[in-house]
Amino acid sequence: MSSPSPRLLLRDARLGPGGPLRHVLIVGGRVAEVAEEPPPCDESADVGGGTLLPGLWDAHVHSAQWAQARRRIDLTSARSAREAVDLVVPRASVSGFTVGYGFRDGLWPDAPHKSLLQAAAPGRAIVLVSNDLHTAWFSPAALAAVGRGEHPTGVLRERDCYDAMAEMPPPPLDELDRWVADATTAAAARGVVGVLDFEFADNVTDWTRRVRSERIDVRVACSIPVNRLEEAIGRGLRTGEPVAGAGDLLEVGPVKTFVDGSLNTRTAYCEDPYPGGDTRGLLETAPEELYGVMALAAAHGIDPAVHAIGDLAVDIALDAFERAGCPGRIEHAQLVRPEDFGRFARPGLVAGVQPAHAPDDRDVADLHWPGRTGRAFAYADLLAAGAVIELGSDAPVAPLDPWDGIASAVARTDDERPPWHPEQAIPLPVALAAAARGRAGVRPGDPADLVITEYDPAGLDGDGLRRMPILGTLLGGRWTHRRSI
Repeated sequence: MSSPSPRLLLRDARLGPGGPLRHVLIVGGRVAEVAEEPPPCDESADVGGGTLLPGLWDAHVHSAQWAQARRRIDLTSARSAREAVDLVVPRASVSGFTVGYGFRDGLWPDAPHKSLLQAAAPGRAIVLVSNDLHTAWFSPAALAAVGRGEHPTGVLRERDCYDAMAEMPPPPLDELDRWVADATTAAAARGVVGVLDFEFADNVTDWTRRVRSERIDVRVACSIPVNRLEEAIGRGLRTGEPVAGAGDLLEVGPVKTFVDGSLNTRTAYCEDPYPGGDTRGLLETAPEELYGVMALAAAHGIDPAVHAIGDLAVDIALDAFERAGCPGRIEHAQLVRPEDFGRFARPGLVAGVQPAHAPDDRDVADLHWPGRTGRAFAYADLLAAGAVIELGSDAPVAPLDPWDGIASAVARTDDERPPWHPEQAIPLPVALAAAARGRAGVRPGDPADLVITEYDPAGLDGDGLRRMPILGTLLGGRWTHRRSI
């Protein structure tokens, strides 16, 4: 006969923003009772007036890339190609690859080119990866190592970028798994209880291996890259179902496909041409092909997740969902035509958005989407039209820290400048629920996936939310982060 589950009591917890103080009992991984007087327990933790919220999810991450980016040379401060070279060259290795991450060339006065890296570090294999993951800038030695020695510029974009990066030697598998596990612990320290992983890999297999060999401090929805769709169908994977042999930590996610590229790379597919040229961006997947993928996935219980950033790409994605008649996700939806907002209200459709990108990309959007930024990163308009939104980071494009996204959604700025299109800000309670897979409160019967914040979010501005101290995080009633309580 099994012994009864221990009873953990959280004493004097503020129940949500601006809420009352209550005692919350956790039994068997769930919230058992919310009481004004403390019920009997086996263990208690005095929260001391900290605010108890549903645990936070990051609804768009690239786990292995995020884990590696945490160890790469930081290029986010580079304001030109020359500055990026100056940042990486002093740390360039004489053997193997040297990798920098985080440059944004949308506003640079000069262009990246392999000759700049060759002149500064002859013979070194250097790869610089853009912040949006859609561009990789290779030195001649790095190009040669991945079989692209004749490339004219060394600047690879979109599919060429992904293919070349896949040819680079990966870290040892056990080392990468440790890095990923460490990243989940860091995420738990920011109140994260789950992630939707869009890594370009066999995520079900990789995460199953990790939960068996490492301490993993979040739940994971394991997406399926589109090139593995038929394999996933053969394995009987279905979106939302638990992954066998992984306890309760893993579930099958959606299948990811692309309509277009990105804003910073100027490959987001738009109705209007980019300034100074006749290009409207890049159509990665034609409408008929997109529909075919979605229909095949839906017929086998796998929801599609469609990357669409430009307004024409979003329109194509919405057309495909209407034609396929299936649930799923549109990832990013950074620019939306006025007539398309209402189309997001269809049942089962989620807009996976990344609010931290709005202040990050405001200058690039002003330059490349002139006259249209009132409908860029337009979260208030999406909500007003009846859309369901979930917040993510797209880590490593932005840090895996949901408070950064929550603050950006509420304040529409992350520096000393005034809010950018403040009419698109959303209320704090809405942002918190969108960062928690729709959970808007803590109630009996809920999973004990919880976060305790030191301060009441209701009293904080954007900067205060972004720096929110976390007292504790629980995953199924297990502490994954605990600080002085």
